[in-house]
Amino acid sequence: MSNVFRRSTDPALPVAARAEGATIWDADGKAYLDAAGGAVVVGVGHGRESVARVMAEQAGRVAYAHGTAFTSEPLERYAAALAPHLPLDEPAIYPVAGGSEAMESALKLARAYHLARGESERWIVFARWGSYHGNSLGALDLSGRKPLRRPYESWLGRFRHVSAAYPYRAGEPGANALGDADELADELDRAIEAAGPGTVAAFVAEPIVGATLAAAVPPDGYWPAIAEVCRRHGVLLIADEVMTGFGRTGRWFGVDHWGVRPDIVVGAKGATSGYFPFGLVATSGAIRDAVIDGGGFVHGFTYSHHVVGSAVAAEVLRILQDERLVEAAATKGARLKTLLYERLRAHPNVGEIRGRGLLLGVELVADRETRGPFPRSERLTERVLRAGREAGLLLYSGTGMADGTNGDAIVLGPPFVVTDDELEAIADRLTGAIEQATATVAAAR
Repeated sequence: MSNVFRRSTDPALPVAARAEGATIWDADGKAYLDAAGGAVVVGVGHGRESVARVMAEQAGRVAYAHGTAFTSEPLERYAAALAPHLPLDEPAIYPVAGGSEAMESALKLARAYHLARGESERWIVFARWGSYHGNSLGALDLSGRKPLRRPYESWLGRFRHVSAAYPYRAGEPGANALGDADELADELDRAIEAAGPGTVAAFVAEPIVGATLAAAVPPDGYWPAIAEVCRRHGVLLIADEVMTGFGRTGRWFGVDHWGVRPDIVVGAKGATSGYFPFGLVATSGAIRDAVIDGGGFVHGFTYSHHVVGSAVAAEVLRILQDERLVEAAATKGARLKTLLYERLRAHPNVGEIRGRGLLLGVELVADRETRGPFPRSERLTERVLRAGREAGLLLYSGTGMADGTNGDAIVLGPPFVVTDDELEAIADRLTGAIEQATATVAAAR
């Protein structure tokens, strides 16, 4: 038996041996087309020699220097290069080792900002049902993904939630979702008012929801309306761009689709495209200055402000810019969505195909007319993933979106370097996997 405590209960996981572009090969030589980018992480593609070279060269010079004792040339260079792309005024970045750490940092930063301004009663944070913000306890409490919360409910309850921005299931029992921008903004407005004047610190949301709601795009007008509500109440707006940032949706950051400038941005995943554990919280200069003038940020991690991580992030950023991969994500995402529509729009178990750029979702239903989900006991999503893997296609899963337990969806997030032939193969193999899985479920009934 392996001494590894694996993330998967599958006893026969293949051994990853090498990867290049949008393909991973296992130790037996089988090729897998990575239609998920891992966990919607890999943007610039697998096997980038320049990234590996930068990583090795930096580790050979300085591998680790604690952030309280030193800054570094790679970190300063990266921050300066990233700043023009961030939807923030005079941005400042605080690098950490991943998305959950970045979200925890953002929550503490919001609290530190209000304390520095003498507003000590501002501690309440709102998020949305159907959201995902990380797996550390604070980030999990903030998240509205019920299947992930369920085992740890006795430890949760600090944060509050409003409805998901999820037009496909708006108003359905158990979905905790609304589909109208004004309704969603009014609900948040009322929730802030009900919490009490001057008690709410922040509102956190994903610009486009990731795996939890399988690339659900909010209704038109949602983000500007939400931003206005937050500004009116003095509430910080935190955009969770862990999955949507760094070009994934065809813009540098997801909120760019609506021209919104939040107060704090949380990023990870695509920042280093999976080559190094790295995340960041970015804030406006005004918030950074207020916190510093108020006594500093009482916070930190051993691997924050990492020298090698910063060097890798800078190289990934260079590739995104020089190869115009953000624009490629927009173009190729539109192409993939068209291919999916052509093959799946008439399938009786495909409820909706949605998303932006190369973050796309296919929600599966037992009945298209009623949008009724398959029972979770059928494990349809897992069947599709298994059929896809057998066909050499890697997919990402979403479950529980219909009512917190039932609901199946497939999420697509291939590397931005995916070719047109590979996009065709993704659409074909996904269609085959869905047909195989749904036929198996139907036969078992």
